[in-house]
Amino acid sequence: MRTTLTLDPDVATKARQGAARLGRPFKEVVNLALRAGLDVVLAPPPSKPYRTQPRPLGLREGFSYDSIADLLARAEGEDHP
Repeated sequence: MRTTLTLDPDVATKARQGAARLGRPFKEVVNLALRAGLDVVLAPPPSKPYRTQPRPLGLREGFSYDSIADLLARAEGEDHP
């Protein structure tokens, strides 16, 4: 495929120097670099797993699991159905 591409001067210089050093055509060096670079650029970075530290919450002082109705009344109010 033929296309027009504008390279930054530093990139063009590096590609021309690489082509001369390798004894390969400029076009071939640019294609090799793009293939290698696109794989890196388009691959998402590995994500770190998000971990939380569990902490025992328990019940506040004065609360009890013995009467769920009392717990709900305190948490939601007496008027809550």
